[in-house]
Amino acid sequence: MEGCDASVLIATNSFNKAERDDDLNESLPGDAFDIVTRIKTALELSCPGVVSCADILAQATRDLVTMVGGPFYEVKLGRKDGFESKAHKVKGNLPLANQSVPDMLSIFKKNGFTLKELVALSGGHTIGFSHCKEFSNRIFPKVDPELNPKFAGVLKDLCKNFETNKTMAAFLDPVTPGKFDNMYFKNLKRGLGLLASDHILFKDSSTRPFVELYANNQTAFFEDFARAMEKLGTVGVKGEKDGEVRRRCDHFNNLNV
Repeated sequence: MEGCDASVLIATNSFNKAERDDDLNESLPGDAFDIVTRIKTALELSCPGVVSCADILAQATRDLVTMVGGPFYEVKLGRKDGFESKAHKVKGNLPLANQSVPDMLSIFKKNGFTLKELVALSGGHTIGFSHCKEFSNRIFPKVDPELNPKFAGVLKDLCKNFETNKTMAAFLDPVTPGKFDNMYFKNLKRGLGLLASDHILFKDSSTRPFVELYANNQTAFFEDFARAMEKLGTVGVKGEKDGEVRRRCDHFNNLNV
């Protein structure tokens, strides 16, 4: 919420509900937190107090993208970990699953991003998943007529018990969910965008040209995504006075902070 400072890794305690426990962050997978913890443990054994959790998160993200077929991009290092992580600050600072393009753009613009960069970064939805509650309004009680009918049928069956089983989720890219490619944009043109905020990128006249570009040209998508991720990694970076190198990624060094 305050920039690239590993605030999302902080665990909730009796004094503070951390941002990772806000409803909007429910789809962040537990194994990702575990991987960061393992990396941090190894680093603290070999060079204690040197590498921040923010740098680990930034590099691990880039490495995952490349491991599943996406573009390589430079990750600058030297970030410090932030001193704050509050769940109540999440809403209004993250795009919602049913937002319009102007509403999403207002959030991106606050951090210096353009409309084209919004679309390029949305292409990160080529991997990952979303819980049923985030798109249930598109299939219950009536199916959104702009949703591919076969896709809607699969989703209705998958999510039929989502109110009691809140862990039910669907891939954001139903065609190549484990591969970082431009299929996400091709899907949008065929009514296979999972979230309303995905579908709106093709429906809205201001963003459709970028969707068309990336659907037809994976190289253009990879180049723009890589540049936007490099830029994202510099947002709100903390220096010596504004942050610390945490000993544990899920706790501030001063537990009273």
